Amino acid sequence: MSKKSKFYWAAFAVICIVSMLFLFSFRPLKVNAAGIGFVVLDTYSKTMKIGDESFLIAVTSTGKKPSFSSSDSKIASVNTYGKITARKAGTAKITAKIKNGEASCKVYVKKTSIQLNCKSVSLEVGEQKRLTAKISTGHKAVFRSDKKSVAAVGEDGTITAKKPGRATITVSADKTSVCCKVTVKRPTVSLNRKSVSLYRKGVCRLILKSTSKSVPVWKSNKRSIAVVDNDGNVTAVKHGTAVITVTVDGVSKSCEVTVKQPTVRFEETEIHLKPGETYLAAAKVSSGNVPEYSSSNTCIATVAKNGKIQAVSSGKAYVYAKEDGIRARIKVIVE
Repeated sequence: MSKKSKFYWAAFAVICIVSMLFLFSFRPLKVNAAGIGFVVLDTYSKTMKIGDESFLIAVTSTGKKPSFSSSDSKIASVNTYGKITARKAGTAKITAKIKNGEASCKVYVKKTSIQLNCKSVSLEVGEQKRLTAKISTGHKAVFRSDKKSVAAVGEDGTITAKKPGRATITVSADKTSVCCKVTVKRPTVSLNRKSVSLYRKGVCRLILKSTSKSVPVWKSNKRSIAVVDNDGNVTAVKHGTAVITVTVDGVSKSCEVTVKQPTVRFEETEIHLKPGETYLAAAKVSSGNVPEYSSSNTCIATVAKNGKIQAVSSGKAYVYAKEDGIRARIKVIVE
């Protein structure tokens, strides 16, 4: 007798004993006029997680392999060898069937549970937070943000704050989802000065303090009066008033810049020269800037950039000193 035959005979003997017990148990056997057939399973209920696989072992009164079927293959499917695959949460019945007999196993597929390290998070723009998910099935989590412009999330769950607002990060696995609420805070922004006074060409540094890591945006509302660079350095252009504004993530602070008019004057109001003579008539300017000099009649008197006047021929002329739109004059009489 072959080993295979010995196995079947031993199995048949065991099955005969067990089947007698089943006749008086709560598990019904199907009987018809052709005779009694029965199927014995290794288990009559299974609890599985989505993605799990398990074999259902069945021994039949005929010694032949039964046919397997599922009451709902979307929940739990089974192949011809009795391998059950859990598909989604729910309950399905796996049946092993032969002619004149069958037995069933109830399969409970548990809903996947997801545990997050935090359900809400508050960030400043530019900050990051790692969101970790513990999946009961051990499967990979999928992260998604409903407002990527506010808070983006990477495949590894790293949240990056983009701009002030609210966003929801959804973590999914096996058709189960949980959420994490993200609040991107408006930053705290301040300037070291609210107002400043300068003369033309004067420079002042505005110092910004911000809780955000975003790059600030500087702007002047009147560039013809005062300009500002990306580091907050303000340069006066001409007299007048301008407003310098810095904006960080939608939050703005301002500083009023007043470019003062200078005073320009000569020590003398009138000088007398002879042709060929010179005179240094340097003007006094309150801003400290060097004024622009000009002559009303260069045929009578000329003037150099440093204010040195030279008499050319007899007559009368005026020498002007001008700074930021303000000017003074000295009368030159050449005799």
